[in-house]
Amino acid sequence: MRWALIKVSLAVTAMVVIAFAVPLGLVVKELARDRALTNAERQAAAIGPALAITTDRGELERAIASTQAGAESRIALRIPATAQSPAVGIGTPHATDAALHTASAYGEAATVRVPGGYALLQPTAVSSGTVAVVEVFVPDDDINRGVPTAWLVLAAVGIGLIVGSVAIADRLGTRMVRPAARLAGAAQRLGEGDLAVRVPEAGPSELRSAAAAFNAMADQVVELLASERELAADLSHRLRTPLTVLRLNTASLGEGPAADQTRAAVAQLEREVDQIIRAAREQRGAHTATGAAGCDAAEVIRERMAFWSALAEDEGREVRSAGAERPVRVPVARAELAAALDAMLGNVFRHTPEGTAFAVDVHRGDDAVIVLVSDAGPGVADPAAALRRGHGAGGQGSTGLGLDIVRRVAESTGGDLAVGRSVLGGAEIRLWLALSPHTSTPHPTHRRTPLNRHR
Repeated sequence: MRWALIKVSLAVTAMVVIAFAVPLGLVVKELARDRALTNAERQAAAIGPALAITTDRGELERAIASTQAGAESRIALRIPATAQSPAVGIGTPHATDAALHTASAYGEAATVRVPGGYALLQPTAVSSGTVAVVEVFVPDDDINRGVPTAWLVLAAVGIGLIVGSVAIADRLGTRMVRPAARLAGAAQRLGEGDLAVRVPEAGPSELRSAAAAFNAMADQVVELLASERELAADLSHRLRTPLTVLRLNTASLGEGPAADQTRAAVAQLEREVDQIIRAAREQRGAHTATGAAGCDAAEVIRERMAFWSALAEDEGREVRSAGAERPVRVPVARAELAAALDAMLGNVFRHTPEGTAFAVDVHRGDDAVIVLVSDAGPGVADPAAALRRGHGAGGQGSTGLGLDIVRRVAESTGGDLAVGRSVLGGAEIRLWLALSPHTSTPHPTHRRTPLNRHR
């Protein structure tokens, strides 16, 4: 588009320059010719008074010599002979005898082309009663004086106009092409998966409209993908938690082929659901940061505790929660935080015997929020191995996804995950959620003492 605009501007400007410069150059040449011939007429007219008074050769020579053209030997005089006086010829005429005779006979001034220039023939009546012819020779240098300079100026002006028009067309083309190039680049980046790309609405109105439409389309794509991820998160809440309950209830089926088949089917179903959840979360992490919108952690904790409390009551578990009475905003999406809480609480029910008490505490600091899930069970013998299981397969009765979900949520905010010994005597899972991406994360051992003392 840019080169097309430059070519169009070059063609149009060149045609305009030619249309005006060529006629103007011809007019300049004609004006220079008229100026030279007019000056010659004045030189010839200066001889007229002397011819009206006398036909004496000496007097006429002095009159001719007093003019500029006569001093340059460019004036010739021819007086025809009469009965009383002989013919007089002064100077060297350039016109032919026929042209001189015609001018004298008809008494009309004429300009004839002669070698090297033009000859102005000016008839003038003399005292002897005849018509003398004054010839002023105008060389080509006088005819063309100033014409080459004028043509050079016209050519320079024309070239300047062409260069200026090309420069302006290039600037205009750049202003038009740059938004189009940005739009094309943004479309390519969006196709490659960069959902955060947007186009500034600049340039001509058509390109501004295209940029606005592209931005609206990108927002719609982000909303659709977010809806898809929320649906996957909702699936994790609706399927994974009931599957945990089913797996716990299969323990009461006793022994036998039917019981074993039921437990195997529930385990297989749980593995398949966890595989779907893993794929959905990996896709989510590839497109956007977790928790960009944020949520109220206290509200999410109260909601999930209400769900798990029913199962805890069936199993005779004592449940305690602290710090969730007041709003606590965290930079994590509601569905993601709920999935992390379900993973931590599911581990309590999965890895501790019935009747084991557990607690959920929330601690709000200036730069971070800490969620603690503690239990009074046997604890975790190897916390480092438990965290490593978050990256792969777990042990017996574990898919290895629970702590991986929690870890991803923590790292999405710049926080971390720690496993240690709780004040209840069992395991403590510590979820550190940074309130700012630039918040530095202290080592877990640096946080344990004051938090436990607070509890």
